[in-house]
Amino acid sequence: MTITAPRLQRPASSPPADIEARAPRRRISPERISAVLTLLVIAGLAVASLAELNISFAGLSDSWGNAQNFFARVGGLKFPPADEVLQLTVLTVGLVLTGTLLAAVLSVPIAYLAASNTTPNRTALAIARFIGVFTRALPDVVLAMVFVLMFSLGTLPGILAIGIHSIGMISKMFADAIEQIDEGPRLAIRAAGGTRMQEFFSGVLPQVLPSWVATVLHRNDINLRGSVVLGYVGVAGLGLEMSHAFKSLNYGLGLGIALVIFLLCVVMEIISSSVRVAMLGENAGRGVFVSFVSSLRSSLSNRGDSGRSLSERSETKHGSVDAAMRRPWTATRIRNVTAGVVAILVVLAGVVVSDIVWSDLLTFWAKIPEVAAQFWPPDFGNYGFPVIAGAMLDTVKIALAACLITFVLSLGIGSLAARNVAANAGVRGGFRLLLVVIRGIPELILAIVLIVITGLGAQAGTIALAFGGIGLLGKLIADSFEEVPRGPERAMTAAGATRMQRYAAATLPQGSRALIGHTFYLLDTNIRAATLLGIVGGGGIGYYLLNAGQGSNYPLVTSIVLMILVTVLIVEGIAMWMRKVFR
Repeated sequence: MTITAPRLQRPASSPPADIEARAPRRRISPERISAVLTLLVIAGLAVASLAELNISFAGLSDSWGNAQNFFARVGGLKFPPADEVLQLTVLTVGLVLTGTLLAAVLSVPIAYLAASNTTPNRTALAIARFIGVFTRALPDVVLAMVFVLMFSLGTLPGILAIGIHSIGMISKMFADAIEQIDEGPRLAIRAAGGTRMQEFFSGVLPQVLPSWVATVLHRNDINLRGSVVLGYVGVAGLGLEMSHAFKSLNYGLGLGIALVIFLLCVVMEIISSSVRVAMLGENAGRGVFVSFVSSLRSSLSNRGDSGRSLSERSETKHGSVDAAMRRPWTATRIRNVTAGVVAILVVLAGVVVSDIVWSDLLTFWAKIPEVAAQFWPPDFGNYGFPVIAGAMLDTVKIALAACLITFVLSLGIGSLAARNVAANAGVRGGFRLLLVVIRGIPELILAIVLIVITGLGAQAGTIALAFGGIGLLGKLIADSFEEVPRGPERAMTAAGATRMQRYAAATLPQGSRALIGHTFYLLDTNIRAATLLGIVGGGGIGYYLLNAGQGSNYPLVTSIVLMILVTVLIVEGIAMWMRKVFR
């Protein structure tokens, strides 16, 4: 006989069990509230800046008549002779490759000291991070001005300007990659008595190399577009010839060279994608050209492996260390070694075609005191502090307004370029291609065309900056949305949610933290880019910077650079705080 315990009845007055077990509601920290309020204030300032600049689509449509008159006046694109175009293209690619390589080499020790898990002490960490922020905030056009005074006219000032300015971004990305490594191999080498160098080359470098290669290739693409503006301060290449054409009002020739630069940027994007796929495989990243090259490579590999069995196509296993040391020269190994040799030869060729005057590296030391005396102490000259501060404020307004326009447009374009948001692969590929095309147009070239059509002022600079930013922010948004966990999206799909509901309730909330970080990165970039756009009449402090440089008023250049540096440091500090709060 089974005896069953009597069932206990809950008194009617007692609350349900789920209410009893419910945890107390988590309070929002004051710091998070402050961060949200700061975001709202920045968004309000961006809206106010956009309203003050009075940018309207109606005004742009009214300028269409000016555009027709302009292109009628141009009469058609003109190009330099073919041999001259080839020479300028090779020269430009050479100085960009050499400058990027210089930055990559110098960034390795800085990143090692800036990474929290490899730095020897906090002092080295602070110094390395300050170097990264300082070089990132220092405009490359200002560096080029300084180096033009210290070296012969040619490519060396541009190489050094690109190299030093690129240290900021490359060292930061390098350090982030080091901080994300698996500490096991490095600590094992240390426990076995290995030196710091052995820890780095055997425990750190193999893990971060794929990320480093992708970072350098991405920075090389950025430097190619940025090399255009260096022509306005005397750096040889396509940018110099384009600046001469526009200054002489030869718009047909200027636009022809601009088209060459655009095509060169697209070709460089394709080559970079091919290199990433060849060297990194699954870690090559995303992008329409990366997907195309990966598919083509996969197709060719499957065709070449069609006659081999699955076991023969699997990864080769070595029975001993000696067998692993005596690996046979398979087709894959030959291809990888050939690719490495070709990469080294391309880099060496870039240095050779740059036509560097090596003797300047021995003589410029004597010029440093003289050049430094020209830039120090800082002085606002006849303009005075209020005028320069007002111009800096205009630059910040342009950056904020452009960031707002870019954010709104990029959120839509970037979302449709994400695999988990787009309706199908065709839609995703189309928007990815659109982002590549936009990213290939240097903002400076777009600003020049808009200035000719709409006139001098902040409107042209803001539109050019906003349009150019779509290529960067849209790609970052697409990549971030593709990386969100799929669980919530699948749960909503199983519950019968529509595509828009799934996006609004699962994809967007999960990607919001990355979205905030990417937007602040864009704002930081916009402030520096807005400074450069002012050089061609896009409004802001760049106008005074160019005039000061061309008029040899170098104390004013120093004052403007310090003002830019303080502004960028403030934005960098806010961005770091936001990333910490919303982590």
